[in-house]
Amino acid sequence: MLLLHCALLLLLLPLSSRTQKLPTRDEELFQMQIRDKAFFHDSSVIPDGAEISSYLFRDTPKRYFFVVEEDNTPLAVTVTPCDAPLEWKLSVQELPEEASGEGSGEPEPLEQQKQQITNEEGTELFSYKGNDVEYFVSSSSPSGLYQLDLLSTEKDTHFKVYATTTPESDQPYPELPYDPRIDVTSLGRTTVTLAWKPSPTASLLKQPIQYCIVINKEHNFKSLCAVEAKLSSDDAFMMAPKPGLDFSPFDFAHFGFPSDNNSGKERGFLKSSSKFGRQMSSKPRVDLHKICIGNKNIFTVSDLKPDMQYYFDMFAVNTNTNMSTAYVGTFARTKEEAKQKTVELKDGKVTDIFIKRKGAKFLRFAPVSSHQKVTFSVHSCLDAVQIQVRRDGKLLLSQNVEGVRQFQLRGKAKAKYLIRLKGSKKGASMLKILATTRPNKQSFPSLPDDTRIKAFDRLRTCSSVTVAWLGTQERNKFCIYKKEVDDNYNEEQKKREQNQCLGPDTRKKSEKVLCKYFHSQNIQKAVTTETIRGLQPGRSYLLDVYVIGHGGHSVKYQSKLVKTRKFC
Repeated sequence: MLLLHCALLLLLLPLSSRTQKLPTRDEELFQMQIRDKAFFHDSSVIPDGAEISSYLFRDTPKRYFFVVEEDNTPLAVTVTPCDAPLEWKLSVQELPEEASGEGSGEPEPLEQQKQQITNEEGTELFSYKGNDVEYFVSSSSPSGLYQLDLLSTEKDTHFKVYATTTPESDQPYPELPYDPRIDVTSLGRTTVTLAWKPSPTASLLKQPIQYCIVINKEHNFKSLCAVEAKLSSDDAFMMAPKPGLDFSPFDFAHFGFPSDNNSGKERGFLKSSSKFGRQMSSKPRVDLHKICIGNKNIFTVSDLKPDMQYYFDMFAVNTNTNMSTAYVGTFARTKEEAKQKTVELKDGKVTDIFIKRKGAKFLRFAPVSSHQKVTFSVHSCLDAVQIQVRRDGKLLLSQNVEGVRQFQLRGKAKAKYLIRLKGSKKGASMLKILATTRPNKQSFPSLPDDTRIKAFDRLRTCSSVTVAWLGTQERNKFCIYKKEVDDNYNEEQKKREQNQCLGPDTRKKSEKVLCKYFHSQNIQKAVTTETIRGLQPGRSYLLDVYVIGHGGHSVKYQSKLVKTRKFC
């Protein structure tokens, strides 16, 4: 009652003058041969209860055989197209009962025996054309020689075939639940949450099942084999052999077929061997992703693009057999980005801007009068931000800004400026921006290239520290503040207090040390020092220097952590 794993032997053995009964499956021998799946490569035999992978050349038909020895035998045949539609047909013909030697005992010539079996067309049982995973299932099949004919008219392709005479007990493919759809339970701008019902193979039969999600922007896939073909494909999908050539079973690993020596693991495709004259180039498929997530039945896909349609497929994979079943795929469009409100900038007025992490803000500046130049002053309070300025759609400026920067652009009558500010990837961004057509309007103070505060270790005492910082050629007001901190105060805490836009008005009066005006026409000598007294021995202090411009806006230098001597 079983499929014959060596049906070709039937074609090679002489037919006796009396009826021969075909042997049933030797389970021990069958299991040994299934473990060595190379036994079936480039063979016309379909083994009983094992999935085989093979290759079709365009417009070149291929035929497979298997034998059912007794009537009323259950039979199931599954054909899985991978990357092209297939035409396939299953037919059966009776086995010859007697040899034509009329009892003489003389064996017939080999060619005559083969013609006796294969020249007849047989009775067609089932046919299909398309790229779906299709099945032929019968609870009671007649005995005979079964032929499976396959053809690809579109392109060279590969496919999988599985046949069994014990479909009830084998069940290598995971069973789908009564509702095999994938539900979209949550939809965001960059995320989609999917849920599905578990496979009964896992929940009832307790077989090891894992779920693999496939995401792409083109279409749904009907089999995991089709996904793997897409992931491994390029302009030269594989170095295919020429039709009619015999080749070693071990060479199949070089023609894009899955490797069979890692049973139980996820299938992959091997690159072509150099012995075929060239290496197969691998192109990354950035728009197709496969994620295997174990036995969970809910998953959130992240890092998607807003307002984009995605297709989602789910495959239940039996990790024992490495065979899979597809759920009914779905698709969804992510939400649009929230429409950005454009902030209007007024000439000569400072505007405060807050940007979320990785976010962006759009600003518009439309001078009311004609102008020769326009000046943009930007003060980034935390991390660097990116600024882009377009005039009437033309890009004039694109730069990263850290600290205070000023950009002067050539003006144009009735021009309108669109400013795009992009935040940091590290965290939220804060900044102040000023746009003006008056060149002498300076709201932010000028800063030196180096805004660090230097402490002199040799001048450190138990009650004082001496520090220095750079100034500019412009006369500005400098205020210095101190704050006592714990000994375990670290750089991470200091970084959280590095908001350069917070001015002296946010500090306690008791923290103020002094304010003074300072500048130097010689930029090389624009250095000032200050000794801070009245400190406690062995204590740590955080020092801040603020420079205040003519418009009243301040910029903070980089904070400095100092510590007085414990013993003097």
